Amino acid sequence: MKLLSYPLLSLLVGFFAVSCTSDDSNNAPKDFLVFGHFYGMCGGEECVEIFKITDNALKEDSKDQYPNRDEIYVGDYSTLATEDFDKVKDLRDHFPEKLLDETDLVLGCPDCADGGGLYIEYKSGDTHRYWFIDQTQASVPAYLHDFMDRANKKISLINAE
Repeated sequence: MKLLSYPLLSLLVGFFAVSCTSDDSNNAPKDFLVFGHFYGMCGGEECVEIFKITDNALKEDSKDQYPNRDEIYVGDYSTLATEDFDKVKDLRDHFPEKLLDETDLVLGCPDCADGGGLYIEYKSGDTHRYWFIDQTQASVPAYLHDFMDRANKKISLINAE
């Protein structure tokens, strides 16, 4: 009986070793855009709304935690309906490339005067960056204004249900 179990055990170990081998192309983080707003002096579920757009899905963060300026936001994302994705998928096309030239992670003073802030995270190829942007447009560069308006509008469209 022992003679039979060793070959069987070897076969199973070999099978699991092959099936668990990672394929870098499948496990590599895909490109995405995370966008959302946060308000500290606020009550209710809509005070922190953060979403992630991938190539084929819109995901919503369910943690709704106020983001920490010292680190990339780690959300607990679940996929929303295709109709919601269709409403916002073009936001990635409007991402201001000039934002990638910014050396500061914080633009303006997000939520300092209870005006809220935007959290933006961008991943494309080897580029992975994030920013905190003041909702008061007079406090941030003009090239961001259109994108900020679009991001806020997309959040409203998703929440309009």
